[in-house]
Amino acid sequence: MTTAPTLVCVHAHPDDEALFTAGTSLHYAALGYRVVLVTCTNGQLGFDDQGRPGADPAHDAAVTKALRAGELQRGAQLAGFGRSVSLGYDDSGMMGWPQNANPQAFMNCDVDATARTLAALFDEVGATVVLTYDENGFYGHPDHVMANVVTRRALASASTVERLYYPVAPRGVLERFVPEAQAKGVFLPQWILEANYGVADELVATTLDVTRFAERKQACIEAHASQIDNADLVTMDPALFTLLFGTEYYQRAWSRGAPVGDTADLFGGLS
Repeated sequence: MTTAPTLVCVHAHPDDEALFTAGTSLHYAALGYRVVLVTCTNGQLGFDDQGRPGADPAHDAAVTKALRAGELQRGAQLAGFGRSVSLGYDDSGMMGWPQNANPQAFMNCDVDATARTLAALFDEVGATVVLTYDENGFYGHPDHVMANVVTRRALASASTVERLYYPVAPRGVLERFVPEAQAKGVFLPQWILEANYGVADELVATTLDVTRFAERKQACIEAHASQIDNADLVTMDPALFTLLFGTEYYQRAWSRGAPVGDTADLFGGLS
């Protein structure tokens, strides 16, 4: 058990920590908070070393698993995490893929058992604030949805957690960013284009200015070089990158007490 303020990010795949919350993890690490990463799957259905996606019959899942483990180790360090934990489930693939039937896929996990594991980890590290995806998994990926399910279930028995937040893309931001990026010929990955058109701006509870970490966040994404669908984010013009990634937005999903003081700080108002 630690008495230091602790942030825990529960992500589905290697590289999600870079894409969704790296600015936040770097921000709180710089403040001296303890920052812990939980990655639920090994990401074996990502792009392999030949650039083949998980749906390709020639895709090499074993090679991809090993490749992404190394990338995660480097990426987590760059993103400021002092501890990284993997739950070890297989990537489920997108909804409708045949890999959905894999009994080891995260979408088929024993929810209660996984939630107990998470709750024990939260209490072990003294988690104060937890981050994971919303009920739609940000863009509908079944592993992201399951991350929400097991995290919320874990909160029922975890004793130290005070707040749960979802990283979100406000609709107003996407409406400015997507047309500008497309006009410049930037390839945008699925998780941006299918982000349910963002959430209503008024649902944003916390806005974190992480502009000073934008360059490092780009490096975090680059650490996951095998995932070539994000390649244009790595080479994107810094001003355009900062438009989307220089600020991170959160929807407050749960709070143990009355939520006050968190408009610019996920830990705001907590003693």
